[in-house]
Amino acid sequence: MTPVKHIPVMLNEVLAHLRPANGETYVDATFGNGGYTQAILDSADCKVIALDRDPTVLPRVEEIKKQYGKRFDFKSGCFGNIDELISEPVDGFVFDIGVSSMQLDIAERGFSFAKEAPLDMRMSLSGITAADIVNNLSENDLADLIYQYGEERKSRQIARKIVEYRRHKPIVTTTELANIIYSVIHRTHDTIDPATRTFQALRIAVNDELEELRRGLQAAVNKLTPGGRLVVVDFHSLEDRIVKNFFNKLAGKTNGVSRYLPEAPSKEQPLFCQITKVIAPTKTECAANPRARSAKLRCAVKNSENPITAYKSKGDKR
Repeated sequence: MTPVKHIPVMLNEVLAHLRPANGETYVDATFGNGGYTQAILDSADCKVIALDRDPTVLPRVEEIKKQYGKRFDFKSGCFGNIDELISEPVDGFVFDIGVSSMQLDIAERGFSFAKEAPLDMRMSLSGITAADIVNNLSENDLADLIYQYGEERKSRQIARKIVEYRRHKPIVTTTELANIIYSVIHRTHDTIDPATRTFQALRIAVNDELEELRRGLQAAVNKLTPGGRLVVVDFHSLEDRIVKNFFNKLAGKTNGVSRYLPEAPSKEQPLFCQITKVIAPTKTECAANPRARSAKLRCAVKNSENPITAYKSKGDKR
């Protein structure tokens, strides 16, 4: 089967909110096939630093280096390590969270339940695999993982079936796991594929995606120049909740002690002076690129008037 062409999600909206300008530096924290990177470089005489943990992107990296020269730089690694990978101030970040089209389309990567492949799911091609998790985790821990990261209501039944199956032989392929899930939840034409949530949960666990997102957002804010812009495109509720809460907290939108009282005023200038309302892709884009249907875009602007110098997590002392 011919792979689906990679189409950057909400590209026009990303550029409109990032606002690339001559002489500035931007970070594409999730390079993938370079769609955002190339569009940013074409929009202004600026510099882009791209990050990606997936070694299979390197041929595309070389193509863009040849085209844009010193205006483009690439760092191999997770965006959760931005503090270590980026040493200079940044005028704007863009994050496209989740699995890329290329990873889904290459069956051997094991991300898709629609294709027979080893049960892998590693973005970096290193570390534990999804097969390691389903064959070694206890039934209770497996059920908790599927429920927490996949929001799957039948996680306990699925975990029980997985444990029953692996008593006879290890689960090694994507289709083996998918068929186990189908024995619990039958497929219908009008609903999401029953394997979707469990595969999502395993992928998140294998790649530590939610913690990577938290670390990446924190590090990006610390690197942003005053007035710098942070644009995030995410694809499911767990990611979007993290981004929404992070933006609101740094914009000073904390909850009051009672719903009948106003929000408590912050004693410090908030880090973000502006956050946009969530933006969804157009119907036209969703028709042309079905993988955009669940996308949400959020943007925040760093305060230029004496903001807090660095984001501090709950455990830090102010």
